[in-house]
Order: sequence, then structure tokens, then C-alpha cells
Amino acid sequence: MKLLGRNKDDSEGAGGADDSRKQGSSLDVDATSAARDARPGTAPKGRPTPKRNEASRRRGPVAPAPMTSAEARRRRKELRGPKLSREERKVEKAARRSEMSERRERMMAGEDAYLLPRDKGPVRRYVRDVVDARRNLLGLFMPSALGLIFVMLAVPSVQVQQLLSPAMLVLVFVMVIDGFVLGRKVNRMVDEKFPDNTETGWKLGFYAASRASQLRRMRAPRPQVERGASVG
Repeated sequence: MKLLGRNKDDSEGAGGADDSRKQGSSLDVDATSAARDARPGTAPKGRPTPKRNEASRRRGPVAPAPMTSAEARRRRKELRGPKLSREERKVEKAARRSEMSERRERMMAGEDAYLLPRDKGPVRRYVRDVVDARRNLLGLFMPSALGLIFVMLAVPSVQVQQLLSPAMLVLVFVMVIDGFVLGRKVNRMVDEKFPDNTETGWKLGFYAASRASQLRRMRAPRPQVERGASVG
């Protein structure tokens, strides 16, 4: 009987211990979940943790979109800054025009810092000097073409049309031949003066032909050598 009673007491004690362990484990789980929830910057389970800059952007205030065009204009004026007076605007425009004029003058003078990317470099400068020192037939293409077109419009005759059409073709053929000769000459002289040049012959030839096809006074940058000058 005592043995049975001792077994009963032992089972009751073991059951109480199990209950206390379960209660303790449940308290640990609750404490862990509470600590996880209280940790700042932690995303919910199953979602990626946001970066620090994204979190800061989300917390910052976002201005609402303008509801009317008047409100949009008002916001643009606020972002633009204080409004200038008429005299201040005149002074600002004059300074801007002066700066642009100075930049253009330096570009026309051939200063490398103010040139367009296609005109920069010693190789391109040398090509311009070769073209400007040469008498080019390509420079006559534009005035000749305009003259032929004017005659075709002023004299609407079939005989004149039949004569001017072959003349136009001959003019184009002569211009192509002159451009080809100029391109070969430019590439040969560039190879002799700049043996380390990496630009292709096609680019340099096209650059030389396009400059030669312009009237001398309309070329940019302005020619730096006289016609017939020796370019070495």
C-alpha cells in the first residue's frame, strides 16, 4: 500500500514539474517574440529587411501633389527663388550675352578649350590648315548649284532644262573627284606629321571635304593660314 501511495505521489510530483516546465517555456517564447517585435527597423517575418536609406526616405514627409495649375505655378516660383527686378534682369542678360560672345570669339579664333569635340586636337587643327591653304573646287559647289537652280527656275524652257541637268551631274562628279583627291592628300600629310595618329582615314577625309565645301568666310573656326601658304 505504501508502495502504491509513493507511486501516486511521485506521479503527481512529475506532473507538476512538467506543468512548470511548459509554463516556463511558454514565458520564454513570449519574451522572445516581444523582444523581436520591440527591435527597431526589423521587418515582419517573411518580408525582406529594408535598407537604412529606404527606411529614412519612408519616414520623411512627402509633399502632396498640387491640385490646381495655380498651385503648381506658385510652387515653381518658390523653387525659382526671389524675383529679379527689371534692371537686374537686364544686367543678367547683358552678362550672359557678353559671355556667349566671348566664348564664340575664342572658338572662332581656334582656342582648343572652346572648340566643338569634332574640331579639337592637333590633328584636326593641322587638317584645317591644309584645307585653308589650298584652293578647293569643293568651295564652288554651293554657289554653282544655287546658280544652276536659279537659271532652271528663271528660264522654264525644255532646251535649257536638257542642258542644265547634265551640267549638274558634271558638277557633282567634279566635286566628288576633288574631295577624293583632298582626302588622300590630307591622310598622307597627317601620317607623315603624326605617325602615332589613331583616327581613320575616312573620318579625316570626310572632315577635310566638309570644310572645303564651305565658303572661306563661313568656316568655323576661322582660317588661321592664308591661301597658298606652306603647311609643313
